[in-house]
This record gives sequence, structure tokens and C-alpha cells, in this order.
Amino acid sequence: MKRVILTLSILLLCFKVHARIEIDSISKPKGTIKTTQWAFKKTLGLLMTQTAFVNWSAGGENSVAGITTVDLEFNYKKERLFWNNHFKSRYGLNKENGEAVRKTDDVLEVTSNFGYRKSATSNWYNSARFNFRTQYAPGYKYPNREDPISKFLAPGYLFVGIGSQYTSTDKKFKLYLSPITNKTTLVYDEELSSQGAFGVVPGERAKVEFGVLTTGEWNRILMKNVVMNNKLILYSDYLNNFTNIDVDWELKINLIVNKFVKANIGTHLVYDDDVKNKETGSPEIQLKQLLGVGIVYTF
Repeated sequence: MKRVILTLSILLLCFKVHARIEIDSISKPKGTIKTTQWAFKKTLGLLMTQTAFVNWSAGGENSVAGITTVDLEFNYKKERLFWNNHFKSRYGLNKENGEAVRKTDDVLEVTSNFGYRKSATSNWYNSARFNFRTQYAPGYKYPNREDPISKFLAPGYLFVGIGSQYTSTDKKFKLYLSPITNKTTLVYDEELSSQGAFGVVPGERAKVEFGVLTTGEWNRILMKNVVMNNKLILYSDYLNNFTNIDVDWELKINLIVNKFVKANIGTHLVYDDDVKNKETGSPEIQLKQLLGVGIVYTF
């Protein structure tokens, strides 16, 4: 009798395990990695634009432009804790007929965000965040190619702070509030440093600030295969002109043609009181626009 009961118990346990696997396979889409700890996402992209003219009556110059993108995400999640890490890289070049190659995009950014919530039902996390960004190659104000206005680590921006992060249940909206954030501006180029570029004291290599940082991220599906990504960063220094707020606003609309082909439309607006226009001597709004179609591979 004991053997019969033991056999029935084993069969019942196997049935439960099998049923659980079947439910998971139905509820989760194919290709989804089932993990309770580390999740990895790697995206490589190449956006290309080309214009060519042959006896075109309206005129025009032949041009070829391309932007390479690399996005790596390494995220950890367990119970009430998360640790998200993001590496972002972009580099773009443009070649027009009769002109030398020009740089159109240049970004190197690393972000690490740690959070812990007291309750499993809460949307608020106690959070700490690290962000570093700079560029790869020298930048110029074309057609001047002799005097670079920026270089690798000139500038470099380092943000380290603690605060709270709100994450909506559907993960489409995030709000990070940090009343204590250190912003360090690096200018590791002797010539730019001597000019006092990017707000550093002439001859110094770094400027250290302490202030309040607010970051908002909103992702929304506008329609089928059209996704909007909206990110706004606001920073103000407590000690130096608190009412002067640095603004970094990036809006992207991704149009998904198929698994590998995507189109991007985007704008990037920046205002930093420490970045002065050499001609006017005052800070100005910086604006960049992007429109491209290319190949994107996620694995």
C-alpha cells in the first residue's frame, strides 16, 4: 500500500511540473529568456543615407552618411532589488562631393542604476545612479578643421547620486528624483582647459558641482510598429546659480519595418549654462535632428 501511495505521489508531482512548463511555454512568447536574475540585451545598428545626382537640373551634391550604434544592457533583478547597466555608443560620418569627411554623431555613455524597494507592491525604489558620458574623436565647428572645440574627455560628464525612482507597473514610465547628485565636468585637454571651456576655471581639469537631478523616461506605442521614447534630464547646482537649470531632452520615434530594418526620427535638445558660444560669449540652446533608415540586429 505504501508503494502505491508513493508511486501515485511521484506521478502527481510529475504532472504538476509538466503542467507548469506547459503554462509557461504558452504564456511567454518564443525567444523570451526566462530568468530571475541576469538578463542581457545586445543591439547593433547601422543607419545609412545616400544622395546621388546625374545631370540633375535642380542641382545638388552627392553625399553619403552613416551612423553606427551599439547598445548593451546587462540587467539584474531579484525579488525587490534591481541593478540595471547600460552601455551606449554612436559614431557617425558624412562625406559630400568635394568635401573632406565630417563627423555627424559621437557618443560614449555608461549608466548604472541600483534600486531596492521595501515592499513587493510598491512602485518606489530607493536608488543610486552612476552616469558617465564623453565622445571618441575631436569635434570641429566646420569648415574650421584646425581648432577642435571638443575632444575625448573634453568634455566628460560624471554624475553620481542617490535618490528615489518611481517605476510604473507596465515599466513604460520612470521618474528618478535625486536631491544629492555630484556632477563633475572633465576637460582633459590642455588647450581647451586653458580657455576655460565647458565651465572649468582656466587651467583646471575639472569642475565639481552638487545639486538636484530629475530624470523622466516615457515609452509609448503610438500605433502598430511605431514606438516613441522620450527622456528628459534636468539638473541644477545648489551653490552656483540654482535657478539656471541644465536641460537634456531626447525624443525618438522608431518605425519598425521588420525584424532587422528600422527607421528612426529624433530630436535632441541641450541647454547647459556652462557651455558658452565662442562668438556670442553666452550659452545657447543646442539642437540636433536625426532621420535615418538602417539595419538593426538585437540578440
